[in-house]
Amino acid sequence: MNEMTIKIIVAVCYVVLAPILGGLLDGIGRKISARMQRRVGPPILQPFYDLGKLLHKDPIHVAPSQNFLMMSYLFFVILTGGMIFLGMDLLMSMFILSTAVMFLYFAATVTGSPYSTIGATRELLQMIAYEPCVLLTCVGFYMVRGSFETADIINGDISPIAYLPGMFVAFIFILTIKMRKSPFDISTSHHPNQEIVRGITAEIGAKNFAVFTLAEWYETVFLMGMVALFIVNKNPISIPVAIVVAFLVYFLELLIDNCCARMKADKMIKLSWMVTIIAAGANLLALVYIFR
Repeated sequence: MNEMTIKIIVAVCYVVLAPILGGLLDGIGRKISARMQRRVGPPILQPFYDLGKLLHKDPIHVAPSQNFLMMSYLFFVILTGGMIFLGMDLLMSMFILSTAVMFLYFAATVTGSPYSTIGATRELLQMIAYEPCVLLTCVGFYMVRGSFETADIINGDISPIAYLPGMFVAFIFILTIKMRKSPFDISTSHHPNQEIVRGITAEIGAKNFAVFTLAEWYETVFLMGMVALFIVNKNPISIPVAIVVAFLVYFLELLIDNCCARMKADKMIKLSWMVTIIAAGANLLALVYIFR
């Protein structure tokens, strides 16, 4: 079996299995969050029950274009993960993920609802907060491996985290923003504590909300794959180690989500940029010195 065939199989597995794994992570996350709050919590398979219920509802949309925009959002999120697992360009994948978020933004703003419009605006503020760190992380991988191709990144003798500890810390920090968890759940919240109700998803109902849920599951698996990218190298043992690290990071995000109150957007941007400059920026300067 040649290398390209293996890449295609891995990418197909991502497309087929990512929503299953994402739904299970969501269910496990709900259960852990409930235990942290001294509740029993829903069954682990509850997210799949909720998704099935949404898919069986009649189509509801405020604007006719919303269906197209939401399906485009889902398509580009899947495309982003597919490119990563195919071993393709990491930087281009991140640009495509940003494009996906823009489709979500337009899907919220076409409704004319003040709640979803404010949520959409806040989603753009979140992009402003995390994009610098994402770009620096891509540059860091390039400086370590000499390529943006994920296939080249995972084929090194040493895990990239050995050279990118600061960028790993910064990336874990902005994951909280990207996953829309407290204290950075300003555009929409998984908890009923938003002053703008459901924010960006306020007017996304029925089947379109099912599409949004699927996209979130795909994106969660993709983001955990990015965490694993810091760990994986030529040694096969690095793969289970990377999986364990990804699960630990996911648990850390749940812990932060349940321990922190929501932060204002301006403080979120200042804090994320400060962490990016201090951790990722210092790491980048060190790489310039090492590889000069």
